[in-house]
Amino acid sequence: MSFPVDVVVMAAGKGTRGRALAQHVIDCAARLSARSVVVITGHGAEQVEAGLQAPAATALRFVRQEPQLGTGHAVQQAAPVLPDGGVTLVLSGDVPLTRPETLQALLDLCGGTRLALLTLDMPDPTGYGRIVRATDASVQAIVEHKDASDAQRAITEIYSGIMAVPTALLRGWLARLDNRNAQGEYYLTDVVKFAVADGLSVAAHRITDAVQVAGVNSPVQLAELERAYQRRVADTLMEQGTRLADPARLDVRGELLCGQDVEIDVNCVFEGRVRLGDGVRIGANCMVANAVIEAGAVIHPFTHIDGEKLGVKVGPGALVGPFARLRPGADLGPEVHIGNFVEVKNSTLAAGAKANHLAYLGDATVGERVNYGAGSITANYDGANKHRTVIEADVHVGSNCVLVAPPSPRTPRPVRCRWPAASRSALPTGSVPRKRNRLPEEPAAWNGVAFSGRRARPANQTGSRPVPCCWDRAAG
Repeated sequence: MSFPVDVVVMAAGKGTRGRALAQHVIDCAARLSARSVVVITGHGAEQVEAGLQAPAATALRFVRQEPQLGTGHAVQQAAPVLPDGGVTLVLSGDVPLTRPETLQALLDLCGGTRLALLTLDMPDPTGYGRIVRATDASVQAIVEHKDASDAQRAITEIYSGIMAVPTALLRGWLARLDNRNAQGEYYLTDVVKFAVADGLSVAAHRITDAVQVAGVNSPVQLAELERAYQRRVADTLMEQGTRLADPARLDVRGELLCGQDVEIDVNCVFEGRVRLGDGVRIGANCMVANAVIEAGAVIHPFTHIDGEKLGVKVGPGALVGPFARLRPGADLGPEVHIGNFVEVKNSTLAAGAKANHLAYLGDATVGERVNYGAGSITANYDGANKHRTVIEADVHVGSNCVLVAPPSPRTPRPVRCRWPAASRSALPTGSVPRKRNRLPEEPAAWNGVAFSGRRARPANQTGSRPVPCCWDRAAG
């Protein structure tokens, strides 16, 4: 384009529901490289404005329409802050699914010199303004439904509420608006008759996709548009090579980036920013938010992953679930296994580590090939601070273990489990075992023991001796 574009978004009267819808409209404007976006707010203005974000390299401004006296009155509030020397693109804040390429075609039709309207043929145009054309098919006026004659109401071509107009012309036409009509409002659509009266041509870009200009005025309409949007997202993913078990049972509530040969089963929800590497498989009924899942990983059914601000990372070839939960800060290395009813929070698991069932790992660093048994947990909160638990490479933690951090109020360092020794020297300085689990009398004979909760067996003995299942803070 050889002219700058400034976007006006009419969002007065939409309340808090209009916040998310208007953000879609603003994001679409940014894809047109708009110079500025002016949002007109009214009812619930503070809440709506607080929830909207300016796209990169686009100036965002707000103006208030109080009271609401019609669409023309709304744009009159925006006119003083519109820059000169460009084209104003008028959009509606409750029409979120207009495609950028459609708006670009409208701007091209405008060309920086004339008024261009986006129109649509509808089988039932009730409630919409009708496009009135002359015998030569040129646009002569837009007549609102309440002001239309019976003959005009029979017209099926309607005005979508979207127009592109040179800003200099718009200012003059806005000054000529009046409210002498059935609703006593200032209609923006009256600029069409002003353009015709001034001898200027009015162009119309007619489309057939009603979803692009559908507005939201009820929960039913909101649900219908949501499903239309999700189907659009699903179609785009499949065109890029992603295999969806059922496109109608997918919800993307943010940004989903998929590599090649990705499979997604039914009823999966993706929120925030999610990236799936090549060959990733997502099982049925999973929820994934703010996460990176690397190539070849498998997320089994009913897994809940929510990275929030810290994010979650699942390494190549990892297996997660079913019924697993990964919380913020979970970082799984290659080939890690997280099984059913295992929860991981703010913990790093190195390559090959396994926690296959019924366990909790929080604020922990887990080494390579660690086997973390069922019923085992890290206990690292002392009522004021959280402390780190370190489990080094090749440690086997058996069932029903509690790893308590820190080892002593006087030694604020992490609990550390080491392989291969399970003797007194393997315990942090100042720690003592619980009385019910005594250490073996011959530490040297117990090299190679695996932590196993209640009892363990070294490789060179046939008997068994009790070993500690947890560490208490030092006494005194």
